[in-house]
Amino acid sequence: MLVSAAVCPHPPILVPEAAGEAAPELDGLRAACDDAVGRLTGSAADALIVVGGAPETRSYGPDAYATLRPYGLPWTVPGEPCADAEPLPLSLGIGRWLLERAGAGAPDRYEAVAFDAPQEECAALGRRLAGSAARVALLVMGDGTACRSEKAPGYLDERAAPYDEAVARALECADASALAALDPELSRELQVAGRAAWQVLAAAATAGTAGGTTAETTGEGGFDAVLLADEAPYGVGYLVAAWSRTRHGR
Repeated sequence: MLVSAAVCPHPPILVPEAAGEAAPELDGLRAACDDAVGRLTGSAADALIVVGGAPETRSYGPDAYATLRPYGLPWTVPGEPCADAEPLPLSLGIGRWLLERAGAGAPDRYEAVAFDAPQEECAALGRRLAGSAARVALLVMGDGTACRSEKAPGYLDERAAPYDEAVARALECADASALAALDPELSRELQVAGRAAWQVLAAAATAGTAGGTTAETTGEGGFDAVLLADEAPYGVGYLVAAWSRTRHGR
């Protein structure tokens, strides 16, 4: 059963050394991520799993390593990976960086979900993760739209801000139904990197609840939620949130 979740973005510039002189511009975002991860690691879960978007859906074991060498930084964790260890995709690597920053070390495992994974595939993965241990904690890595300004990677698209606002409301209210309903095609057009991972979270949150609905509608098995950051400093939506299962839902 899912007992807690942290939602964080995964741009390489979240790492101060990657941002260089611009690092202070994201101090608030890093602080929000630290807060969310701190709440997650303090949830006494039996299994901590990092979930993030990638080119393909697949699992990685705890011996997989995170590296920022492709982004010009000599950072690799663990420093001497096993000979047959695999590198993590960016989203999962930044998740590992956040856990290292919090002093939490390696998670129990990593789950990559394809950026273009169908909603049904995301839902199946979420249910499987929720059922993988008695108390599951998810670190969910995903960026919002990349079309919030003319200098954004995807240029300005007037649909981007409303999209991010809707995701922010869903994260703030632990509204799993709203996350599950995100349109994959619109998400693709707006270059959203987090849609599939958020839909994994949605399914994990509602796994085992009556009718697959959230606490706001059933009053059972719900989550306390807080939105810790909602920013778009470079035309890309960065959202940070923390969910924890309410006492009556345990």
